[in-house]
Amino acid sequence: MKLFRSLVCLAAASAFVAGSATAQVPAGPKVVVQAITQVAPNMPQYTKVDQPILRDGLGKASNGRIEVVLASYPERNVNGPEVLRLVRSGQVDIAAASLTTVSGDVPMLDGMDLSGMNSDIRQARKVADAMVPTANKELERLGIKLVATYPFSGAMLFCRKPVASIADLKGLKIRTNGPSASDLMKSFGAQPVSLAFGEVYTALERGTVDCGFTGSGSGNGVKWPEVTTHLFTLPMSWSTAAYFVNLSWWNKLDPAVRGQLEKTFAEIQEAQWKLGQEATVDGVACNVGKADGCKLHSLVSKRPMIQADASAADIATMRKDVTDAVLPGWVKRCGERCGTTYNEVIAPITGIQYVAK
Repeated sequence: MKLFRSLVCLAAASAFVAGSATAQVPAGPKVVVQAITQVAPNMPQYTKVDQPILRDGLGKASNGRIEVVLASYPERNVNGPEVLRLVRSGQVDIAAASLTTVSGDVPMLDGMDLSGMNSDIRQARKVADAMVPTANKELERLGIKLVATYPFSGAMLFCRKPVASIADLKGLKIRTNGPSASDLMKSFGAQPVSLAFGEVYTALERGTVDCGFTGSGSGNGVKWPEVTTHLFTLPMSWSTAAYFVNLSWWNKLDPAVRGQLEKTFAEIQEAQWKLGQEATVDGVACNVGKADGCKLHSLVSKRPMIQADASAADIATMRKDVTDAVLPGWVKRCGERCGTTYNEVIAPITGIQYVAK
């Protein structure tokens, strides 16, 4: 009998500890959250993180009190540049977008992942973490708060011509994804081309452009290996992105609900940065036909791409071009205060100093 009572007490204690660990939201009025996150519903950032953690996880952690109505861009007819405006107006409570995509509204955001600045994802994470307070000072003027950052797979070059080094890019027409990427390609001697992402496959197929610039996994997802032959695997950016919330809505939330959202976004941020590293390596393996390393994306078994890795000289060249071209270009678009912010917050991490010209 004593043993039975002991087991009952132990079970009750275990249940209490387990319940405390989950820190579920107390009962109260239901909170329905409208969220729009990724550019496609089949992306691992959506299927492996947003759906299980943001949508399903919040529902479970709150015993159904928080319901997240989650959608991808196509499901809500969203293109990307308007994301901050949707959040600011309250049309959605939470939205996610790459910082380059929305930097037209807040140019300071582009400084978190300038092309060529972070060839290593660990450095990209350090820069993003360091810049969040500055980014939020900018965003708060618009009634928006940044609650988590995340990367995509490392952005590299898919080319239909042989490319084994930066020197081979001279004279090539390269589709870029933003102003800093265009500045970087110009500094390499290439010709940047502005095209909507959905138009790049056809442009590569027809030879309108020679290379496309995107994540190793993203390019795989839209079948660029079908129309390109060489993959230059130097990550030139991470398309660092963020989750944004409407600040007025956020501040009015029940503190317990807001606390659970904060906890959830911390979990999402860790999961997404881990996925960014995995997706980069996986995307390369899939594109070049290495079946044993291809788990997240589609294996290219027919005409796998030729892999070309950057040399130490390539990385040195890119860092120099960041100093000479990319940073001055961004400061020109953003203003001298951005150069000051860069030197105070980012330069200690990257080791690249902005020098006014």
